[in-house]
Amino acid sequence: MSGMDRFGRSLNFGATVEGNETRFKLWAPGAESVDLMIAGRAPQPMAPSDGWWSGTADVAPGTEYLFRLADGTSVPDPASRAQHGDVHGRSVVIDPRSYRWQHADWPGRPWEEVVLYELHPGLMGGYAGVADHLPKLKALGVTAVELMPIADFPGRRNWGYDGVLPFAPDAAYGTPNDLKRLIDRAHELEMMMFLDVVYNHFGPDGNYLAAYAPQFFRNDIATPWGAAIDFRRPEVRQYFTDNVLYWLMEYRFDGLRFDAVHAITEPDWLDEMAATVRRTVEPGRHVHLVLEHDGNIASHLAGDFDAQWNDDAHHVLHVLMTGETGGYYADYSDAPAVKLARVLAEGFIYQGEPSAHRAGEKRGTPSDMLPPSAFVFFLQNHDQIGNRAFGERLTTLANAEALKAAVALQLLTPQIPLIFMGEEYGSEAPFFFFTDHNPELAEAVREGRRREFAAFAAFANAGVDALPDPNAIDTFERSRPIAPDKGQGEQTFAFYRSLLELRRRYVVPGMRGARSTGAQALGDAAVIASWDLGTGQRLTIACNLGAGPVSVAPVTGDVVFASDPDITAEVAAGRLPPRATFAALGPAGAVGR
Repeated sequence: MSGMDRFGRSLNFGATVEGNETRFKLWAPGAESVDLMIAGRAPQPMAPSDGWWSGTADVAPGTEYLFRLADGTSVPDPASRAQHGDVHGRSVVIDPRSYRWQHADWPGRPWEEVVLYELHPGLMGGYAGVADHLPKLKALGVTAVELMPIADFPGRRNWGYDGVLPFAPDAAYGTPNDLKRLIDRAHELEMMMFLDVVYNHFGPDGNYLAAYAPQFFRNDIATPWGAAIDFRRPEVRQYFTDNVLYWLMEYRFDGLRFDAVHAITEPDWLDEMAATVRRTVEPGRHVHLVLEHDGNIASHLAGDFDAQWNDDAHHVLHVLMTGETGGYYADYSDAPAVKLARVLAEGFIYQGEPSAHRAGEKRGTPSDMLPPSAFVFFLQNHDQIGNRAFGERLTTLANAEALKAAVALQLLTPQIPLIFMGEEYGSEAPFFFFTDHNPELAEAVREGRRREFAAFAAFANAGVDALPDPNAIDTFERSRPIAPDKGQGEQTFAFYRSLLELRRRYVVPGMRGARSTGAQALGDAAVIASWDLGTGQRLTIACNLGAGPVSVAPVTGDVVFASDPDITAEVAAGRLPPRATFAALGPAGAVGR
């Protein structure tokens, strides 16, 4: 269904303002009856039709409502555009056209220009706080800000992956119009806004769908978060496709990151949805679609998706910088420099090889035919910090000079970089897992975390009671990304800014049409890689994360970056010092002197 606009969409589900009336629709194939419960009015029976229930009422925006089932249970609208009283409260009628856009026709930016910055909106002061921070991020060189999930979740604090109402921006961060003001402000600054969306599960508190639409879920497949969503059903597919278009068209987000899509049981929906997006978005507008997929399936990236988060790149660099080899890092402990070279040349490390961590299961598909820009390259993100027991950042785990060398590698390759909030200041503050659940669920989460980490070496001395309580307000407050001190923070910020300026000047112009010309290991902890850029130049980067020097073939071209001025002469002499990165730009086809 389509209709409305500038900018409001007539959804297949939920409440839609149409003139002086509001239309309500609910897919409830398991319901015997449904009443529309409008605050201050008598119950209004809704009319059934093939599992759908509908009705209209002469109510204005701001009206609160619920749906009442035959057993007397009142439930919020699963397509609520806003909530009053959190996930168990009343839904609110919203006229999305009430916001007056100031930069409605901003076309976005090409994918090659993307420098992503992932943040948690609650830790940044909500939508208004993020908006206030945008000029600083623009000065850094960030071109796209990615919000962790904002779909309405229980309580005031959450990572966002416990959302249960995908169309309702959580009120803990502000109003729907506050969110639009944030996006409008970003567009004024010529910055893109991305949103992390979760379609593989609903959270454990506030999801009422099973009470009236058990067909929404499968009873034969479970995920780590509960029963799998049944993407075989057209109504389910439409619900989530509507949500994608809602964020992109009504809120004017410039891109979406799709969380853990390997847990979506019908992967063809991904390609169907992406094709719908490409048909729907206005001609000339740049909109970007990014996957997180543990399976390393390259076929989606050959279609309508722009890129995938590359966990392989993170994992192998983490092993090289920290020496940690537990858990999934075991898959990267053997010849990590060789594996890093494959990341730089081909994208994925695992392209069908067996994974020891997965008991020999083969993982991935070939990715060497994809452009470098098909991979989002990060050293840290919310998962890789926050899913550690104590939420440590690399600033507390890795050698400082090795970390700087890795940052230079990350920001100067023709892959797409992602920075996690606080990295630009060298923050040493932890990023913990945090929630604001009811007491019963909070205890279950607390005990689950203790069981998960009880066998880890970190608890040998500290004990499980040292694990931060996810539900404690202090756990949330301690996760704010503060700089270790003003001077060090300013130095780190300047380092990131200078690298991103080099990227803008020398790498971005050649991103379109860039292709790898190969990469190889230089010893146990160093690599050299090169790419022919679309500008007709060859970018070569040598990076040594080890404690000793390595031999390197002299590199042809103008120096773009060197960790230290003396490195240029050393590289010319065939030696790459420890914990250093060197980058040069020369004519395509040049290998060395």
